[in-house]
Amino acid sequence: VQLVESGGGLVQAGGSLRLSCAASGSIFTINVMGWYRQAPGKQRELVAAITSGGSTDYADSVKGRFTISRDNAKNTVHLQMNSLKPEDTAVYYCRAFIREYNYWGQGTQVTVSS
Repeated sequence: VQLVESGGGLVQAGGSLRLSCAASGSIFTINVMGWYRQAPGKQRELVAAITSGGSTDYADSVKGRFTISRDNAKNTVHLQMNSLKPEDTAVYYCRAFIREYNYWGQGTQVTVSS
């Protein structure tokens, strides 16, 4: 299973970005798909996650600003990020839970300038 992220980049504070992650390979059902991020010198943290049924969970720091969505037929997950802040700067990783396994993407850099 491979996860490929796209959509990162440089944006000014207050701006928006949309991240996408596409899963490919021997996939039957992806139970949960999520976005994590890791800033320099910090631990990787959960940003948002979504189940195959559409239930979502968000970190408190992004509630009301970020929206996670997925297309089960295409095995893709998206993260719409609005009202970005400099503290959102990090490498963002896609993660997929398939049966008892989990997989990570290679990460995409998001940089928010003040």
